[in-house]
Amino acid sequence: MAPAPHQVTAQPKPDKILQLDGISPESVEAHWGLYEAYVNKYNEVQQKLADADRGSANQIFSDYRGLREMLTFAIGGIKNHEIYFDNLGPGGGGPEGGLADQINASFGSTDAMITELKAAGMASRGWAWLAWDWDWQRLDVYLGDAQNTFPVWNASPVIALDVYEHSYIRDFSTARPKYIEAFVANLDWAAINARFGTIESLLGS
Repeated sequence: MAPAPHQVTAQPKPDKILQLDGISPESVEAHWGLYEAYVNKYNEVQQKLADADRGSANQIFSDYRGLREMLTFAIGGIKNHEIYFDNLGPGGGGPEGGLADQINASFGSTDAMITELKAAGMASRGWAWLAWDWDWQRLDVYLGDAQNTFPVWNASPVIALDVYEHSYIRDFSTARPKYIEAFVANLDWAAINARFGTIESLLGS
């Protein structure tokens, strides 16, 4: 018997992401709509999975395989975007406390980390992340070419940078470097520090 379909709800849209410097409210609104579409698609796929024929599942072609594959794409679209929007805002600031210490330990300086994140954003076809590796106890920069291309196991994203064209084409046309500069300038370090604070609390437990 199939498990009951799990359903999720889109997070409320924070006002802060409509107050960015160089990234327009119109671009953010369209981008937020895509995030909501991922939520809707996740719920739809979960419903279809409830009736999928598990007995005919195979690795070449089957409804079950297709639904499970698309589910991971929808999950990536939800979770990546939730981190992306959370780490944007007009607050500015910089890394503090444990995050600052770990950035310095892993990269040498915040500027060096940002340089790596920008380069990963230019090299990626979809996403770049700063993430904490739980096994090796360090921060590193990773890239993924699709919503469901996760960089490593057992790592927690701290910053998520969306470099799909939908994230910048309204404001920057094809000028991805200008968009990445605007993204970095609009990082809400209070939110990022808080996210790493959650990681720190688990490190101490």
